Amino acid sequence: MKIFVKIVLSLFMVLYLLILTKLILFKTFSITEMNGHISFSHGRYWGSHNFIPFKTIGHYLFLADVNPSIRIENIAGNIIGFVPFGLMLPLLSKRFSQLKSILIATFCLSFAYEILQLLFELGSFDTDDLILNTLGGVIGYLPIKLFYIVFKKNGTIRSQTKGQ
Repeated sequence: MKIFVKIVLSLFMVLYLLILTKLILFKTFSITEMNGHISFSHGRYWGSHNFIPFKTIGHYLFLADVNPSIRIENIAGNIIGFVPFGLMLPLLSKRFSQLKSILIATFCLSFAYEILQLLFELGSFDTDDLILNTLGGVIGYLPIKLFYIVFKKNGTIRSQTKGQ
C-alpha cells in the first residue's frame, strides 16, 4: 500500500510540474513556438526584469494604478502555484521533512524557472517571484508538518497510556 501511495504521489508531482511549467514558461505560446525565443538579444527585453527584492510586491500592494485582478494574479498566483510542491515533497521523501530542505528545494525550483525565463525570453525574471514562490512552498509544507507533530504527539500519548 505504501509503495502504491508513493507511485500515485509521484505521478501527481510529475503532472503538477508539467502544468506549472506550462503556466510559468509557456503561458503565452505553445512549446512548438519556442524556437523564436532562443535569441539572447540585448534589446528592450533585458530591461524588463526585477532584481530588487520586494519591488514588484510593493508596487502591487501600494500603488493604486494597478488593476486589482493583476495584483491578485501576480501575488496570490505565485504563492498558490508552489503550495502543492511544498505539500507533496515531504510526502515523497523523508529528506524533505525539515523546513530548511523545503525552503531550499522550493527556492531552487523557482530560481530554475526564473533563469529559464531570463535566458529564453519566456517571461521576465523577478526576484519577488522567488520570494512568493518560496513562501508558497512553505505554506504547503506547514499542514504536513502540523500533521506529523499532532500524529507523533498522539502516538506518544497512546504508548504512555498502554504502559500504565
